[in-house]
Amino acid sequence: MKPKEVWAIRTRLQMTGAVRDLALFNLAIDSKLRACDLVAISVADVAISGRARERAIIIQRKTGRPVQFELTDQTEAVGAWVGHRRLGERDYLFPSRVHATPHLSTRQYGGIVERWVSSIGLDPRRYGTHSMRRTKAAHIYKKTGNPRAVQLLLGQKKLESTVQYLGVEVDDALAC
Repeated sequence: MKPKEVWAIRTRLQMTGAVRDLALFNLAIDSKLRACDLVAISVADVAISGRARERAIIIQRKTGRPVQFELTDQTEAVGAWVGHRRLGERDYLFPSRVHATPHLSTRQYGGIVERWVSSIGLDPRRYGTHSMRRTKAAHIYKKTGNPRAVQLLLGQKKLESTVQYLGVEVDDALAC
């Protein structure tokens, strides 16, 4: 997503008072986590005493590797969501509304992402949960030209995987 699209979704969520969705959107962008890791975050992972932490570390389910991320000013929405829902530190940050699962499912999250992008006139077939993970990584690469930094932020093992993920040529990325 382009910065103006991120801004448009964030503004729309703020204006409609969608507390959970705003927290979910901001955390998805900041954390750069896969959907399966994002929906399984507990309150203690990202907040303490009802306030968002400055940094968090999540162990990725797929790779077993840690991903560290900062929670930006926009992620103060996480604290608002925790207070609004009165969530305890042992609770999932995004509990399911369906009692079959303890937290939001990746499928439910996918539907939410589809609504976000549709709400600003984007084609939902071109965006998905992985678009959230890729957004900040792509912005960081564009600003820095440093694929190694993006590799570390995403918790990926191989630089080649990161370069492929970003959709750039290996030679171009390594020349930076």
